[in-house]
Amino acid sequence: MKKYLLLLTAVVLNTVVFAQTNKDATMHQFVKNLMAKMTLEEKLGQLNLPASSDFVTGAVSSTDIADKVKAGKVGGVFNIRSVVKIKELQQFAVNQSRLHIPLLFGMDIIHGYKTIFPIPLGMSATWDMDIIERSARIAAMEASADGIQWTFSPMVDLTRDPRWGRVSEGNGEDPYLSSAIAKAMVKGYQGEDLSAPNTIMSCVKHYALYGAAEGGRDYNTTDMSRVRMYNEYFPPYKAAVEAGVGSVMVSFNEIDGVPASGNKWLVDDVLRKQWKFNGFVVSDYTGIPEMMNHGMGDEQTVNAMSMNAGVDMDMVGEGFLNTMKKSLQEGKVTLAQINKACERILIAKYQLGLFDDPYRYCNEQRSATEVFTAANRSEARNIASQSFVLLKNKNVLPIAVGKTIALVGPLADAKENMTGTWSVGADNAKSVSLLKGLTDAVGANGKVLYAMGANLEDDAELQNRQTMFGKDITRDSRSAGEMIKEALAITANADVIVAALGEGAESSGESASKSNIDIPEAQKRLLKALVATGKPVVLVLFNGRPLTLNWENENVPAILDVWFAGSEAGDAIADALLGKVNPSGKLSMSFPQNVGQIPLYYNHKNTGRPLNGKWFSKFQSNYIDVSNEPLYPFGYGLSYTQFDYSDLTLSATQLKGNQKLTATVTVTNSGRIAGKEVVQLYIRDLVGTITRPVQELKGFNKIELAPGESKKVSFEITPELLKFYNGDLKFDWESGDFEIMVGTNSKEVKKAKVNWSK
Repeated sequence: MKKYLLLLTAVVLNTVVFAQTNKDATMHQFVKNLMAKMTLEEKLGQLNLPASSDFVTGAVSSTDIADKVKAGKVGGVFNIRSVVKIKELQQFAVNQSRLHIPLLFGMDIIHGYKTIFPIPLGMSATWDMDIIERSARIAAMEASADGIQWTFSPMVDLTRDPRWGRVSEGNGEDPYLSSAIAKAMVKGYQGEDLSAPNTIMSCVKHYALYGAAEGGRDYNTTDMSRVRMYNEYFPPYKAAVEAGVGSVMVSFNEIDGVPASGNKWLVDDVLRKQWKFNGFVVSDYTGIPEMMNHGMGDEQTVNAMSMNAGVDMDMVGEGFLNTMKKSLQEGKVTLAQINKACERILIAKYQLGLFDDPYRYCNEQRSATEVFTAANRSEARNIASQSFVLLKNKNVLPIAVGKTIALVGPLADAKENMTGTWSVGADNAKSVSLLKGLTDAVGANGKVLYAMGANLEDDAELQNRQTMFGKDITRDSRSAGEMIKEALAITANADVIVAALGEGAESSGESASKSNIDIPEAQKRLLKALVATGKPVVLVLFNGRPLTLNWENENVPAILDVWFAGSEAGDAIADALLGKVNPSGKLSMSFPQNVGQIPLYYNHKNTGRPLNGKWFSKFQSNYIDVSNEPLYPFGYGLSYTQFDYSDLTLSATQLKGNQKLTATVTVTNSGRIAGKEVVQLYIRDLVGTITRPVQELKGFNKIELAPGESKKVSFEITPELLKFYNGDLKFDWESGDFEIMVGTNSKEVKKAKVNWSK
């Protein structure tokens, strides 16, 4: 019987392989036949990705883009937000162009389409791959119902400098966690079948090293060793490739002195040859012509450079369209390169099912019934509540039933800001503010009093820069003193004060770098006045980056970081404040004490003079004015209950070869309510042929425990988890001593040592 089952399994597997091979052969033959009919101009047209002109329905033929579409000079269009408009433009392309090739429609769907989830930095704080994948799945279902087939997400740039605004779009400072999230997001968007009308193609970005921009200033220079690239910054991109991502976007910055948009080593050698990526590569917005500003040559030169590097699609620049024919005639590029780029774009369209049915993503019935549904909003509310990080709590939270709550702050009644940056598809008028969410949740069992208390910033222009794109917070024309006086008046009758403070939605995101990451002075002035009342204060922190919170940590009894939590932010925050949900988020990025510590990250290298013992010690690696430690470390996050860890036990202390090691702790909920805890595994390679980090995340397990419940949590460790890229860029592990650490965050761990030899 066993032999029969094995034979049957082999037959099934061979059938699947044969079917897939046959399907691929059909696809390649179709594309080959189509390309045989195409002119050079039409092939170059497939490589052209302009931004949409927001045309009026019924007037496609009169738009600037119409002539190019009709001539076959457009391969795709991005950022059209209407199923009706997308269908109309697709019909124009299919009916009016010579070869009837459908367009590819893309959009920046970063953390939801219409139903908006927390910003990615907030999503990463869930440490829950299932709900992260689910958020991408819902985004794909909604976007595809509106005609969109392609998203420029996930962004997996490793981020260790909170001055950089785009940390809000990423997954924090750790390559292991970010790699897991990259895989979950790609799977959520693309599903099991890319041709299904409710999946969309993913585009991982920004390849590569964009998160390491010098000074935290957007678009700035990046420079690092290849050992660091391979061990720390490359893994999340590689994980997305391994998950089958359909496309890759190259970054704005340079690598080894050559901008990514024209870097052959980066695109052709690493991405295609080493990682075996077979999808297509797209530039970022005008990334190719911007190489002229880098000093790489004129328009023709930089476009040829990009083609030679292996970039297939030009976003907005139109240089491929305008210069490539001349470069081909002059021998600066080859026809084979152009053909290959065109082939990759056509294959993507084939895989999306567009040649079978160009309108498969243009279902107006789905658009009307499957977008921003009650079910999706309910999931967004639940997911948002899992992203909140409780930074401090001195017996204030959760707020008991029947209390009078003074809700104060410029972000308390700012529903347009709840979705945060890069929420281009959102209808912010339908978002839930904290004032509404908390008022609805309290109902008749208490009272909510509200005062604005302060403007977001004292400087009106500075405030405007942080509330762009329809995310205005109306400024109060009264003096700061008058606004604070009003806020203090309502606190007189309150049992607890909730201060809704922090950043505006566009304080972070693209081109939103900041040199000062304190809470703005206008709001800090208000917060100090509220604390001075002596009443319990909860700081509900809205932010798209780690902030410097020294004063707040020392003086405010409770701090709940809610990031920008999305469409259902107000309801989700109310759930956490009132104890309906027990916060379980953990930081994916360290919070510094001040900007002088930046870059600050847990998995740093040791120095030859590491600080031993407490700060300060002369002639050791430390500052004279602040300790080396973060204010809140990577992996940190409190709960309304208490989790206790037993000592760490190992299944062995001496191992050889491919043996497996099991590391186990018992975690006990010693509090009075149920809660979730992220149990984290870290490893330190104590001796290596190159220097190794003081610890590296190598596993995590999110568990839920009832009051008094205990659970054994075990991690299986194999030599695969010990591998790294050595000085020769060989991926392997080395014999020696290793320190195994398991705990509640990167600083609070139980430790044990093991010797492992090959």
